[in-house]
Amino acid sequence: MPVDAVVGAGWGDEGKGKLTDYLAAEADVVVRFQGGRNAGHSIENEWGRFALHLLPSGVFHPGVLNVLGPGVALDVDALLGELSELRARGVPAPRLMISDRTQVVLPQHPQLDELEEERLGDARFGSTRVGIAPFYADKCLKVGIQVADLYETDSLRERVHASLAAKNILFEHLYGVATADPDALLTRLVEMGERIRPFVGDTDGVLHAALARGERILAEGQLGALRDPDHGVYPWSTSSSPLAGSACAGAGLPPHAFERIIAVTKAYSTCVGATPFVTEIFGEEASRLRGRGNEFGATTGRPRRVGWLDAVAMRHGCRAQGASEIALTLLDVLDDLDAIPICIAYEIDGEPTERFPPCARLRRARPIYEMQSGWRRDISGVQNLADLPTAARVYVSRVEELIGLPVRWISVGPGRDATFACP
Repeated sequence: MPVDAVVGAGWGDEGKGKLTDYLAAEADVVVRFQGGRNAGHSIENEWGRFALHLLPSGVFHPGVLNVLGPGVALDVDALLGELSELRARGVPAPRLMISDRTQVVLPQHPQLDELEEERLGDARFGSTRVGIAPFYADKCLKVGIQVADLYETDSLRERVHASLAAKNILFEHLYGVATADPDALLTRLVEMGERIRPFVGDTDGVLHAALARGERILAEGQLGALRDPDHGVYPWSTSSSPLAGSACAGAGLPPHAFERIIAVTKAYSTCVGATPFVTEIFGEEASRLRGRGNEFGATTGRPRRVGWLDAVAMRHGCRAQGASEIALTLLDVLDDLDAIPICIAYEIDGEPTERFPPCARLRRARPIYEMQSGWRRDISGVQNLADLPTAARVYVSRVEELIGLPVRWISVGPGRDATFACP
């Protein structure tokens, strides 16, 4: 059976975890293929409301194997903390497997993240300060530490010294703080290795065996296409690729195995951090939308910036993802509006454009809106497309027209039973 990818069309926080949890009921494997604990997937079920940062969103289904692929930034303490929270809240222990090629977030990575954001001052990027950029920098510099290294003490010692050589120069001479002790880090990493040993294995082999058996695999992305360092809002991007195409490397799956790529987008727009955000709204209008959508970061708790649906950005994000279909989430948040703006184009330097430009020009973009009628009715209990109010169906159809893809899934609330498939 082919692989389905669940990925974001926007800046992140679109509802990917909720949809993955919903689809995982019929899956055999859910695999995270990139990112770390810098973003959270919010899921609500019979055990309560959860914010998963590293655990794949299949952990609430006992029969599902949950895999952390080699593309993930593995923060061991954070992962074990999530597992502990599940146990404390009565969730059955999930089946979990960590690739032995996954690389480990070191204690120095969040420290460097924090120090650099402080150094940048007003020019900072709005990082979550959990070490993601320094982690992926180490990976590209070839001084990262893989999970497999944790069980080879002699070579691990060499890797630790290689990793800390440049960092200690930065700590001492750029940031003016104490340097890191290689021996202390070595001891801590060995301890980390022992704590996760029961979960470590050859995930490449397991995934390919699952494919050979015809099992259903969900590849779960973190953040969204507009955070991609090549196709997104660089330099306000993340440090890994959230695109479905990167799931081949980050999970260890062959490109030909992918059939459906589901791009998730909200019925409006949200964004966290410092980046140009063309459809952003402010004041009381923003406060109402933020309150209805509970738009506060699952990782940081920060109020999210909110705005109207940006069809220019979403079309670009879906194209970058190679999306085959759309999941439209939080449609119910728009229930109380008389009229709903949709951004159908930008104006840049007096000229209209339907292209999502690089940030050098995006800064100057202004939204061109068209207005859609609101439905002024509570749709949170709706279970199928036909039962939506006419104005809501028109809104969904217009999203399909503007983005150029069918809406196959709609959610009208936080629970599993508030998601339905569209014919």
